[in-house]
Amino acid sequence: MAGLAEFAREKGVKYFMISYTDLFGGQRAKLVPAQAITDMEEDGAGFAGFATWLDLTPAHPDMLAVPDASAAIQLPWKPEVAWVPANCVMEGEPVEQAPRNVLQKLVDEAAAEGLRVKTGIEAEFFLLTPEGDQISDPYDTAAKPCYDQQAVMRRYDIIAEISDYMLELGWGAYQNDHEDANGQFEMNWGFDDAMVTADRHSFFKFMVKSVAEKHGMRATFMPKPIEGLTGNGCHAHISVWDLDGKVNAFADKSKELGLSDQGRTFLGGIMKHAEALAAITNPTVNSYKRINAPRTTSGATWAPNTVTWTGNNRTHMVRVPGPGRFELRLPDGAVNPYLLQAVIIAAGLSGIKSKADPGPRHDIDMYAEGFKIKDAPRLPLNLLDALRNFDADEGLKAALGAEFSASYIKMKMQEWTAFVSHFSQWEKDNTLDI
Repeated sequence: MAGLAEFAREKGVKYFMISYTDLFGGQRAKLVPAQAITDMEEDGAGFAGFATWLDLTPAHPDMLAVPDASAAIQLPWKPEVAWVPANCVMEGEPVEQAPRNVLQKLVDEAAAEGLRVKTGIEAEFFLLTPEGDQISDPYDTAAKPCYDQQAVMRRYDIIAEISDYMLELGWGAYQNDHEDANGQFEMNWGFDDAMVTADRHSFFKFMVKSVAEKHGMRATFMPKPIEGLTGNGCHAHISVWDLDGKVNAFADKSKELGLSDQGRTFLGGIMKHAEALAAITNPTVNSYKRINAPRTTSGATWAPNTVTWTGNNRTHMVRVPGPGRFELRLPDGAVNPYLLQAVIIAAGLSGIKSKADPGPRHDIDMYAEGFKIKDAPRLPLNLLDALRNFDADEGLKAALGAEFSASYIKMKMQEWTAFVSHFSQWEKDNTLDI
């Protein structure tokens, strides 16, 4: 495998962004001149982990981010720079709470079982004014704006530029549309191995924000940035293959919906752990304004609030749109790209090992008739409930790693405490005259 110095010579790269993603999904990087990259590639770039959202202290040694040269991406909008995802190491050992390390461990565990998890994601985002307080397009006001061709063409310069870049990078970009909320868009590219998808998801967020800023706008993946409008989902399409990536282990045309027995137990694991894994797939206070939202102005939230699965029906948490794969509709735009893939694999492998039954399939419209299903678990009402569910799920915590799980719960509980300690205008509006 060619090193980063050779990569720089071949592509005219002057600087590398050695990047890692912290527990809260923040992307952290050091800008390294190409002339210095050889030492960095071997030893890693040094970071003070406490200065980012990791469960470390100022007394911890340097955390070294060791770049994965095989995943380097040259910035299409600034070709003299390349972005390289990195694995975090401290005193020669992997930092077990670092999200990319968590995912790599689970990818290796799946491989040990002869399985190769492949996913595709649908990352939705809004284009707002630079202040982030309103939609950037003042004419985007339709009650049902989904697929609005005038609105998508008014943002053609941004959408086409990003799509061109994905095509240039060989991601297999295949469609772009205006989504169900005013000011909201979705761009799709091909599915791939879980780690490849996680790296591309991470880079996609960076790219969308960068291109939007270049055009004088602000892109946000916040789950529910505007009250009353559909939120930003990040649906994940999941299939599992043999190690060669040629035989879909989820596909069996003789079974219900074309989902094999193994695929059914993988789905069973997702269903079994759903109430806990929401702490990962829906990681912010704001997340629960999307999955527990009242009807939006378009007529539907397009988000689940109950642990149910179905065929080709978008009102449930999981749908099976065709043989050999299923779509998890729970995750939102705030999800950590690496932890999303990790928790899917962790829950799915748990389901395979325990031969978990996903339960009965329901084909009703959950938005109109959900009350008819009496025994389906409800998704958490808020981040605190999700964290408590996660903390109580010993199997899922063990699968993700004890150190990671403890650190994640600790830091997210601190975030919840900060939220509930905050004094809001709502409190004054509703309590001042009590």
